[in-house]
Amino acid sequence: MPKKAKEGSTVSVEFEGKLEDGTVFDKSKPDQPLVFTIGEHRIIPAFEKAVEGMSVGEKKEINLNPKDAFGERKEELVIGVPKSNFPHDLELKEGALIRVGLPNGMQAPAKIVKIAEDVVVLDMNHPLAGKKVSFKIKLIDTN
Repeated sequence: MPKKAKEGSTVSVEFEGKLEDGTVFDKSKPDQPLVFTIGEHRIIPAFEKAVEGMSVGEKKEINLNPKDAFGERKEELVIGVPKSNFPHDLELKEGALIRVGLPNGMQAPAKIVKIAEDVVVLDMNHPLAGKKVSFKIKLIDTN
């Protein structure tokens, strides 16, 4: 009887994530499965929940709305930051992804959406926020 993934199991999965238009935005590499422990909440909760109960060798596809994937897009996360707040040696370019310091000391990715005379407009939303996605999942191993 094949082993099943359950709460507390460390699992290895092969996966492929796609946008609605079929564009692949992420996938595991051959011989490098995604490894995580169910219940540690280190990945998208709906992905984790989909793996729970799967048997080794089983495949499944899940379709997720934005709220269950990378979140809804929030306009309040598009902010203007004074140019003077950026290091002088940092090349600011529209469309570039940068890391910004947060008040709690952590860093977060941000996309530069506009550069004005003395303000840089950053989008702090996850790049996939507001998008429906699907994942093909295959459980490789569990313990």
